[in-house]
Amino acid sequence: MTAVLYRLGDTGPAISEIRSKLTLLRLLDDTAPGPSVFDEDVQHAVRHFQQERGLTVTGVVDATTYRVLDEARWRLGDRLLSYVVANPQSGDDVMALQRRLSELGFDVGQVDGVFGPRTGEAVRELQRNMGLNADGTCGPSTFKALDRLAPLVTGGRPDSLRASEVLRRAGKRLPGKVVVIDPGHGGSDRGHTGHGLEEAAIVADLASRIEGRLAATGVQTFLTRGRGAEVELDEAARARFANETGANLMVSLHVDAHTNPDASGVSTYYYGGDRPGTTSAIGEQFAGLIQREIVARTDLVDCRSHAKTWDLLRHSTMATVRVEPGYITNPRDAARLADPDFRDVVAEAIVVAVQRVYLPTGEDAPTGVLHLRDLAQA
Repeated sequence: MTAVLYRLGDTGPAISEIRSKLTLLRLLDDTAPGPSVFDEDVQHAVRHFQQERGLTVTGVVDATTYRVLDEARWRLGDRLLSYVVANPQSGDDVMALQRRLSELGFDVGQVDGVFGPRTGEAVRELQRNMGLNADGTCGPSTFKALDRLAPLVTGGRPDSLRASEVLRRAGKRLPGKVVVIDPGHGGSDRGHTGHGLEEAAIVADLASRIEGRLAATGVQTFLTRGRGAEVELDEAARARFANETGANLMVSLHVDAHTNPDASGVSTYYYGGDRPGTTSAIGEQFAGLIQREIVARTDLVDCRSHAKTWDLLRHSTMATVRVEPGYITNPRDAARLADPDFRDVVAEAIVVAVQRVYLPTGEDAPTGVLHLRDLAQA
């Protein structure tokens, strides 16, 4: 896909379209006609939109921001909704539908604004219950049925209850579990660089250490890329690969960077946003466990866990966490990332967090206590 990049000072028809969409979302007061310029008001509105939608806040309209801006214009009832295999529909209307169905007790999977097969099956189940033609297409009659059922909706977090049940049924033992490890970047894309280090090389090495430890516990692992010169995959393609494995969990590995060399620390990210019902309950739990284990075992600054709607987190059907254990542009963090012993510690922290996801509350251990030898004996 051709990269889309619009920034401060740009002009043209595309900027006019961006201004129009931001105005529609009430993020920009653009009622008076004027030149189609990406000015400071537009930049501020874009930053606001990115923050609100769980995107990376840059003030620049890249391909992802452009797409999400387009999705944001749809309201439930504006168009027919159905599952299209080759080109699934996405938008705020799909997310509203998923949220409504979930609150009514139907399982749509992750509330991600993408009309996938589980959403289609949930629509068919609703239609069967309401005596409608169960064709999986959400049209006028289905919208009316949803409106009639709206007073019965009580809200809450039904997705969290389902997530807890999924963990309970999976059992606490690791053998038989499937985990995808995603070393970010690869091929000609080396990621961030600093202090003689390359992000792609660091995370590939870390992935191999995690893979070996998971294998020792009986976990089946898949890597989205190896160490060699592999085909570069975007985040959506990596998510599709992970989905095809039927994995229970996914860990995406990156390191951070900043123009300020003082920026440092470890962060984790999971799928979620400000809108109710959109957060991956297991993903949030998993991210918190990884974050706490790494902080307890290292001297990295705790930059906490954060909800984001990045493509990999959004499109993966299993709980997915992105881990960034340090800033490659910070001298102190870079020295640790270059140390094989430090990478061993981070790898063990992540493997321990995988086990802790499945341990019942009464059997879970305090943060920083479990080690690989304990898991291998479980």
